[in-house]
Amino acid sequence: MSRIAYVNGRYQPHRRAQIHIEDRGYQFADGVYEVVLVHRGQPIDEGPHLDRLDRSLRELRIAQPMARAALSQILREVVRRNDIDTGLVYMQVTRGVSRRDHPFPTKPIKPAVVVTAKRVVVPDDEKVEQGARVITIPDIRWERCDIKTIGLLPNVLGKQQAREAGAFEAWQVDRTGMVTEGTSTNAWIVTSKGELVTRQANHAILNGVTRLSLIKLARQEGLRFVERPFSVEEAKGAREAFISSATAFVTPVTQIDDRVIGNGRAGSLSLRLRQAYFDYMAGA
Repeated sequence: MSRIAYVNGRYQPHRRAQIHIEDRGYQFADGVYEVVLVHRGQPIDEGPHLDRLDRSLRELRIAQPMARAALSQILREVVRRNDIDTGLVYMQVTRGVSRRDHPFPTKPIKPAVVVTAKRVVVPDDEKVEQGARVITIPDIRWERCDIKTIGLLPNVLGKQQAREAGAFEAWQVDRTGMVTEGTSTNAWIVTSKGELVTRQANHAILNGVTRLSLIKLARQEGLRFVERPFSVEEAKGAREAFISSATAFVTPVTQIDDRVIGNGRAGSLSLRLRQAYFDYMAGA
């Protein structure tokens, strides 16, 4: 079955989808995006994702490309046309096409919209039990990481560094030695006292939608939870660690750099939250 993409008003074969060479997303990374998990053919946390998309557009002063209901319909139609049961749908909005110049165009232009979808395979239990390895790298990104912009070059470089090191993810570390987040995930630890910790949402991190769902689930589960920075050394001495995102769900971390976390297997609280998240998806 050929993949189908939505590009600026048209559904077309993915292999033929095109944008203009002077789209400001291509020229300047002048745009934003969202990635939404699809489970049993239904988008998970669609509302919060669209809320964050609206916020990112406001922060970059990009006009709304269409009404929310219309964008939601396109999202679901792309999922339907691609016959996605478990997968991801990607939405991107750029400022649009204009003669190349750094300032915003002086005349109104129409934002460009792209929506694509793909299937994903959920890792089996054994792979999850083994956990993932992460490395730590300096955080070289700009100071507005709270905006989900398509300008992801530092993230790309960090993810490639992780891959070349045989790791799944790279945790970025600020100048004070505190972990901010992964290149495409949020970072969590469980302290020796059983306290669940993740960095507070500010300009230093992207406030992940999966992160927000997990915070709600943690509170429902009665877990001791706090939002604060944690250092690399604290993370390496933690009882458990894990990462979260729409693509990683809840993935236990069993090694940070050269340090094994806990007993080198997925921790019980990480697995508990992973199951709670799957139960949440099933009921969405």
